[in-house]
Order: sequence, then C-alpha cells, then structure tokens
Amino acid sequence: MPLHGKNIVGQELVGDGKQFRAFSPRRARDLEPVFHEASQDEIDNAANLALSAVPLLSALPAASVADFLLCIREEIAGLGDELVDRAAQETALDTERLRGERERTLNQIRLFADLVKEGSWVDARIDTALPDRKPLARPDLRRMLQPIGPVAVFGASNFPLAFSVAGGDTVSAFAARNPVVVKAHPAHPGTSELVGGAIARAAKKRFLPEGVFSMLHGVTPHASISLVTHPAIRAVAFTGSLRAGRALFDAGASRPEPIPVFSEMGSVNPVFVLPGALEQNLTGIAEGLLRSVTLGVGQFCTCPGLVFGVAGDELGQLRERLSAGFASAPPGIMLNPAISQSYREKFKAVAAVSGVSSHAAPHSPSGGGAEAQPGIFTTDAHTWISNDELRNEIFGPATVLVECKTMAEVLTAARSLEGSLTATIHGTADELARAGELVEILSRKAGRLIFNGYPTGVEVSPAMHHGGPYPATTDERFTSVGTAAIFRFARPVCYQAFPEHLLPPELQNANPRNIWRLVNGELTREALSP
Repeated sequence: MPLHGKNIVGQELVGDGKQFRAFSPRRARDLEPVFHEASQDEIDNAANLALSAVPLLSALPAASVADFLLCIREEIAGLGDELVDRAAQETALDTERLRGERERTLNQIRLFADLVKEGSWVDARIDTALPDRKPLARPDLRRMLQPIGPVAVFGASNFPLAFSVAGGDTVSAFAARNPVVVKAHPAHPGTSELVGGAIARAAKKRFLPEGVFSMLHGVTPHASISLVTHPAIRAVAFTGSLRAGRALFDAGASRPEPIPVFSEMGSVNPVFVLPGALEQNLTGIAEGLLRSVTLGVGQFCTCPGLVFGVAGDELGQLRERLSAGFASAPPGIMLNPAISQSYREKFKAVAAVSGVSSHAAPHSPSGGGAEAQPGIFTTDAHTWISNDELRNEIFGPATVLVECKTMAEVLTAARSLEGSLTATIHGTADELARAGELVEILSRKAGRLIFNGYPTGVEVSPAMHHGGPYPATTDERFTSVGTAAIFRFARPVCYQAFPEHLLPPELQNANPRNIWRLVNGELTREALSP
C-alpha cells in the first residue's frame, strides 16, 4: 500500500510540519515519501485524545482487550512481505532477521492476549472485614492493579518491529487497558507507518475510542520532550541511548506532576570466563563470543561488550583466537550513518588509550557512511579500571578483553562494573560451585545472569527479565520483555468497604473471572460467601 508520510492522530492523517525522508544505509540514498514532523498542535491533539479514551478503555472487558490485540496481530500479519521489505530498506537488516523479528512481534502480541484473557495478572488481594477484632475492627479491603493512563512509547532504532510501534512496550500498555501515543523512530518511518496503520485499522474494526492509539513523527528533540511533558501522558517507555533516555527521564521527573519514564539504555553485558571452561571448551567459547559480538553488526542491547579472564595459557590462546577472528570478520552496515559515526568515534577513542591493543576487520568503504568494522581490544585490569572509555558501552560489533592477574582481581573488576542488562559466567561445574562471591556481586550488577551461554537472544516469556541497574535502565525493578512488562503501566487501587455491585469483577465475591486471588493471605480461585 502507498505510504502517505502523515502522522496518525486517532483516525485522522495529519501533517504539514518539518519534512524529512528515510534513508537507505545499504543503498546510500533517500527513500520516498516525504514524512512530516508532528506540530505542537498535533502532539496536543494526540495526547488529549488519549486522555479522553481513558474512561471507556478502563471499563473495557478483558475479552475485548484480548480481541483488540489479536486483531492488531492479524492486521500486521496481513501486511506480508511489504513490511519486511520496507524495514530492510530503512535499516539494512537482512530479510531473514526481519522475518524472525516479525514472528517475535506477532508471538508476543498473542502472549499478552492470553495473559489478559486469563486475568490473574491484576494481582487481586482481598482482606475480608473483621468487625469484632479487638482493639480495632478491620474494614473490608480489596486491592488490584488498574490502568495508569495514556502511555508514550518511543520506537527503538535497532528493532524496527519488536521494540517499535507494535512492540512489547505498546502491546503491554494496551494489555493493561491504556491508550498509547507512539513516537515513531525517524530512522524507519515507513516501517512505523505500516504498523501504525495496522493498529489504527484494528481499533476501528473493534469500535474502540478514537484516542486509543496515535503515532507521531519527529526528527528533533522538541517533539519528544513535548510529548513526555504533556500533562495528559502518565508514563513513558523508551529504548535507545543513555543520552536520549536520560533526557526523557529528566523531562518526566521535572514536570509539575512527575511521571515514571522507563528507559532502557546503555549496557556492557560482561562475560567472565574461568580457566577450567577455557581448558575444556576454548574453541567453542572463542567462536561463541565472536558470533555474539558481531550478531546484527553488534546492534543488540545484550551484545557482550566486556570479557574478563584470569591470566594464563588458556586466556592467552583465547586472546589470540579472538584477535584473529575479529581481524578476519567481514565488515557490516549499521542501522544508519549516525550510529556508524558514533561507533567509529568510540572505537578510535578506545584504541588510543595507553595500554590497549586493538585488532579490527579491514575498513569497508561501502554502505554510504554506515559501515562498521568489527574489532576487539585487549588490556589489563588496572588499565580497564582506570579509564572510563573502556568501561562504557561501544554500541556496535566490538568488545574489550580484560586480563586479570588473579581471581581476586576478577572480583575487584566485577565490583567496578556499572549496571547492566546481563552478566555471564563460563565455568566448569566445580568452578561454578566455588564462584559464589562472583555470582553475588553480579546479581547486584545485572538483571539477568547467564551460565555457559551468551547474552544475545532474549526469550519472550513470563520468566524473562530484561532490565538492570542504572545505566542499563532507569528502574531495575521492571522488565521491557515478557509478560511482567505489563506491571510498568498499572497502578494499585484499594477499595475499602465498597458495595459489592460497585467493585470491579476481579474483586467481587463470586470471582466471575475465575482468577487467582490472595484472600486473607491464601492464594485461591474460590468464590467468597456474600
């Protein structure tokens, strides 16, 4: 279907603001059509429409919410390869990767639809009245999670489908019965328009209020800050750089009425390789690390940017194999020239640090300025600890191998880490049994601990946690992947001594939704006596 380049505000297509085009990093040329940055009036209209939709959406039965999600799924699936082809043009990601990402997007929509239909996610808690309790009677108390209100979602550059217009942030916000205003990523506006149109069609087919969804374009910080600071917006979800994520977080905190801003930002995802693991599986670990670092041209938020090991013959062999592997790795094309430029600048800065050696793939002149050469840096623990350039994320296909003199120095390095999404340990069974102190340190540094594996590849499931201490995210208690993501966009409401007919179905005595509830301290699906 032809692209229109407009903003989607409810069911209207609007836009006469600043013009911009998408760019094809593989072909090094602009793409049609012209897109229009949202004006202040359009941002205001989208946010106010979302606010007006809150009462109707909050009262929507769970079955209708699930049906809306499944309708979105059908509409996106109906776009076929047109969606994949446009995303490939705008991002340089290969079509096989994008088809897999589309399936992940469709699967996570179904996952949230199932969560909503089952219903127990609302965490219903009931403490029945104790009128005869001494010295004070207890009133009837009933608590559950309710929608937080309009949510602003920012599309990510590196996942044009799974973390974008209909990604986990949007779908989990919908599942909690919140309206959503999406700020499309300017690097893939055509992809965003196709998916945004699918959501708008689903909302219309299911007769939902107009403000349930809007999608705005923007290439300047003004549009983003205006959306975050709009008084109608009640929460924000963002995936991207530390600089941008922190700016949005600060904007949300500085409002007269502050709101939560869930920003996923920089992450170095350290990998600790113990000597016994290298002795048993040197080749496998070297090949696994090379694949994990260069996967998707290193543009995964879980890319392993640091590798730690204890000095010895095994670590020396790992260093040689990794250095040779990175030096012969094929260059790749990154998502856009700006990301590639940032990667090259950081690569040069790290390579210039005294005490650091670098090994990189040959420079590739193709890609219209978006090319990237994979590389590895090697250094010692003292140099790494002493230089911030070595400790921060290098977004791209590069990692830093840190050689520690002793296991005590490994622990010192682990304590020096900032927050991260993941932390990985490779070791034998005996080594892992003796690694309790390292595990304890890393459990305070990362949101997901991995044993004898690699951090790239994030399962979308109820048990997944994709978050971590700052600067990985702005709130380590929450995840942006898996069904627990819904808790970001809900707030608890307690009803005291309410008449039965005024309570939400989830809190009524009869438990008409047959959900799990905590009743007087016991988890049950049983109904309560009137």
